[in-house]
Amino acid sequence: QVRLVESGGGLVQPGGSLRLSCQAFGVSFSINDVAWYRQAPGKERELVASLSGGGSADYPDSVKGRFTMTRAGADTVILQLNRLKPDDTAVYYCWMTIESYLPERRFADYWGQGTQVTVAS
Repeated sequence: QVRLVESGGGLVQPGGSLRLSCQAFGVSFSINDVAWYRQAPGKERELVASLSGGGSADYPDSVKGRFTMTRAGADTVILQLNRLKPDDTAVYYCWMTIESYLPERRFADYWGQGTQVTVAS
């Protein structure tokens, strides 16, 4: 069984930065696809960054040039948020497709618990 643990959210002023982290915990696994989503009150969950295999990350126009997703080791994904705006206020969730090997090989999707990002002066 694998679980994802997020950290790094908080309150920041417009124009500020935050660094979100998502770490996978478990035994004998590897991360395949990863993504970050966000959900603001009263709105649908929105994709803000995605990365498949060994390719480059993709971003929607709303965050392109301000958000950057990177892998940090075999079990952690980072989302760097720069030049934050009030419209970026939301709960941010990481998502991973993980291949585990014990007791048998299988693929499964996992979500982090969410971390609140609030942008306000």
